[in-house]
Amino acid sequence: MKFAIPTVNGKLCEHFGHCEKFAIIETNENEIISENFIAPPSDHQPGVYPQFLAQLKVDVIISGGMGQKAIDAFNENNIEVFAGVNSDSPVKLVVNYLNNQLAGGMNLCDH
Repeated sequence: MKFAIPTVNGKLCEHFGHCEKFAIIETNENEIISENFIAPPSDHQPGVYPQFLAQLKVDVIISGGMGQKAIDAFNENNIEVFAGVNSDSPVKLVVNYLNNQLAGGMNLCDH
C-alpha cells in the first residue's frame, strides 16, 4: 500500500490543502519500506491534488480536515480518505492505520 500524509514541519497538517509537503509512505504488508517527502503542485484548483496523488499510485490519504468535495474527488481517483486525524508523525500515523489503531474524528473542514 502507498499512503500520502499532508505535512507541515514534518507532522500531519490540519488541512491537506495547506501542506508544505506530502509524506509518501510505502508499505509491504505491515512493514514500512520507504518514506519520501514530495512538494505538492502549486496549483490548488479542485481535482489537482487527487490527480497528482493518483499518478503517484497512492492508495490512502490520511488527513486532518478535508472538505466533502475533496473527499469525493479522492474517492473518484480510487484513493481512500481517512480524515479527522490528530497531528502526529507520518510514520506513526501509518503504523497506527496498519494496526487498526488510527483514530479518526470530527472532520473540522467546512468547505
